[in-house]
Amino acid sequence: MLTLLAGALVIKVILSVVSNYQYYFPPDFTSDFLHGRERHFLGVYKGAFYTHILSGPAALVVGLVLIGERFRRRFPSWHRRLGRFQVACVLLLVTPSGLAMAHHAAAGPIAAVGLAALAIATAICVALGAWEAAKRRLADHRRWMWRCYLLLCSAVVIRVIGGLATVIGADAPWVDPLATWISWLAPLAAFELREWIRRESRVVRVRPTTSLRRTETTPYVSAP
Repeated sequence: MLTLLAGALVIKVILSVVSNYQYYFPPDFTSDFLHGRERHFLGVYKGAFYTHILSGPAALVVGLVLIGERFRRRFPSWHRRLGRFQVACVLLLVTPSGLAMAHHAAAGPIAAVGLAALAIATAICVALGAWEAAKRRLADHRRWMWRCYLLLCSAVVIRVIGGLATVIGADAPWVDPLATWISWLAPLAAFELREWIRRESRVVRVRPTTSLRRTETTPYVSAP
């Protein structure tokens, strides 16, 4: 149920982004996101913006398909093809455009650093995921690609945070920069905590079994 809800939320955000294309083609500087960006929109930012708003939703949709275990088992060849597309999309489009846009973050320099760090972390995760797949270390591959997708979903999380901030009336200047960092650090930390708990539970299950085997194989020696 949680997985379905999370998937539905991702799709809702993607549709919301796409529905705003009417304000971007051509650019409407009275719209929420483009307001006040006329000054630097004609430079590198313009190309980065259009690249990001087109490649970002594509990466989210493809990633949502790729993380599905059922799809991977039933269509392994399509999983590989879409995986190659995802790696290329993130490394060649999402990351460079994200870095270029981070320089002009509306929430200030702290948010800009957070967005740049997010772009770099996403590129590292997808590159390591591709490397592990090439080496046929599939468990590690899946973990790195999960990290990559969670970082891509920061676009979803930051909208949820923004909605909550609006509901509770939080409009302090530190809210947006903090939300920028929390939107990707919190999901990543939750994932790493889950992985640590899984590793610890496996260790706990293995230890009693190992001790029992040692006891069973230890010869009985009678006391003199």
